[in-house]
Amino acid sequence: MSLFTSRFNENLSITNPQQKQVALLIETSNGYARGLLSGINTYLRENRPWSIFLSEYSRNNTDLSWLREWQGDGIIARIENEQTARFIKDACLPTVDLSASRMIPSLPYVETNDQSIAQLAAEHFLERGFKHIGFYGDSRFRWSKLRCTYLEVYLAERGYHCHAFEASENLLGEKSWKTEKDKLVQWLYDLPKPIGIMACYDICGQQLLEACRIARIPVPDEVAVLGVDNDELLCELSNPPLSSIQTNAVKTGYQAAELLERMMSGEVIGGQMHLIEPLNVQVRLSTDVLAVEDKMVSDAVRFIRNHAYDDIQVQDILDQLKVSRRILESRFQKVLGRTPHDEIINVKLKLVKKTTS
Repeated sequence: MSLFTSRFNENLSITNPQQKQVALLIETSNGYARGLLSGINTYLRENRPWSIFLSEYSRNNTDLSWLREWQGDGIIARIENEQTARFIKDACLPTVDLSASRMIPSLPYVETNDQSIAQLAAEHFLERGFKHIGFYGDSRFRWSKLRCTYLEVYLAERGYHCHAFEASENLLGEKSWKTEKDKLVQWLYDLPKPIGIMACYDICGQQLLEACRIARIPVPDEVAVLGVDNDELLCELSNPPLSSIQTNAVKTGYQAAELLERMMSGEVIGGQMHLIEPLNVQVRLSTDVLAVEDKMVSDAVRFIRNHAYDDIQVQDILDQLKVSRRILESRFQKVLGRTPHDEIINVKLKLVKKTTS
């Protein structure tokens, strides 16, 4: 046992011998993971507190040998590699998994609904008139592969093709990014345009934007980029600011804590799947575009979005554009496959959902 672990356990015992001791194997380097921790914290504030062990942890940190001597009661972890899974198995403690990788199928896991994320991304681009949609994935993670598969299926059912590119582990390394980004740039060059691309998460979204800058491809006019997790700092630092799907990481962390408390109290919970729905799309400049050539339709949609909080009717659009209802509806149907009235209703429903979520 290391001196640090020994003192850590001694201090916990002295402080409160009845208090549960829980290790959180969750990285703190991204917004989604911090949201998970926030959800766990909310649960603890509303219920009995635990003694928490949270070290500086990253996805690449696989040395969890301290678990062999740690005298704890439970674990909440993102188990995304075999090494981490092996240490968790050896610990033989109640554990809740926060990863879709499912390295230990017998454990309950709580994760964002990747199918719903893919559907949100597809609808976001289709509503903006994109006929070409792509996906940029991370080969290391099963949830990235799931998002790509769900996007491909959703688009295929509607008659569209998904242009997918999966980055290798080499491409995702800090040093290798400088030498291998040419692969991503070439892929972007070869894509039909305009195209909307879903990045599996915000870091890949930022990489896409950088590749577009290198390739001198205008964003969002030729390539619109959508991330996942809505890591606000990362999204706002991107150039242009990155649109992103807002996941409900806080609820995910809260439910994981709730499950672990039940398990530490003796309840047997097997490998159940608990999927948490994403919230919405936070639109920023990287997808703030309408990919249609018909200026009348584009102007009408922009007018609807700018006045969505007002009680606008189709007549307000006609007055603004100085056009007949028959012509506007005909052009709308041809370009977007829906009526101006449908667009007004859709935009208002999204606003209501956004304000109530």
